[in-house]
Amino acid sequence: MDRRKGFTLIELLVVIAIIAVLMAVLMPALSRAREQGKRAVCLNNVKQLALAWIMYADENDDRIVNGATGYSFQTTPWGDHGKELSWIDGYNPGNEAAAQEDIRRGALWPYVKSERIYRCPTGKRGEAFTYSIMFSMNAVNHTWVSSVRGAHVKKRSEMRPNPTKRVVFIDEGRMTSDAYAVFYDREEWFDSPPVRHGAGTTVSFADGHAEHWKWKGIDTIKHAGDDDFRSGPQVGKRPVSDAGFEDLHRVQKGCWGKLGYEPTY
Repeated sequence: MDRRKGFTLIELLVVIAIIAVLMAVLMPALSRAREQGKRAVCLNNVKQLALAWIMYADENDDRIVNGATGYSFQTTPWGDHGKELSWIDGYNPGNEAAAQEDIRRGALWPYVKSERIYRCPTGKRGEAFTYSIMFSMNAVNHTWVSSVRGAHVKKRSEMRPNPTKRVVFIDEGRMTSDAYAVFYDREEWFDSPPVRHGAGTTVSFADGHAEHWKWKGIDTIKHAGDDDFRSGPQVGKRPVSDAGFEDLHRVQKGCWGKLGYEPTY
């Protein structure tokens, strides 16, 4: 009589159920671990770009690089770059090969000769770069700040307050002509609050350090999601919560060094 033992159907179903439960528990943890790894790469990227930005200024009598993407050797009503090569010499959204060539022609390429440094690992297919320089860093000198000492700067020595508080690079998450915009004199968003790496974004500062900023306001995160759906920023949109205002103030202070208005909260 054959008495070889095997699994019954019920035992197999129990094992499968246990495996399914374990997978349900482990997959979110694995996903978080992968995202944390991408965030670490992104932080390193913006830090490397900030160090390149510093080296450029060191070799150019403290003058900082033209931060207006695609505006090389141009003088406009909002910025004099007539003698300045842009950090990325061109703006070709949707054309990855052309955008990579823009990077290689840019003013920071001699200091960062790796295309991957210019792009967050969570970037969309076809994006050659996802990082932007802030308006204030020799990019866009709007009438909001043209008379404000230390807001828009062309030299590091002009910054107010000290460089540890001033943001240079931000992981915006989309190709942008010129630079990342945020108002100085009003309590509203200009460009979208970028949401990357777990409801926040990565930034690097004029002293070379980098941070991940996690947004506090649900309305900040929703704003970014709405903008992605519409494929463009909702200029003039105000926060609706105290936490949302805190997010906006943080970005404005990081860009300009201070607020150009009395905050409402």
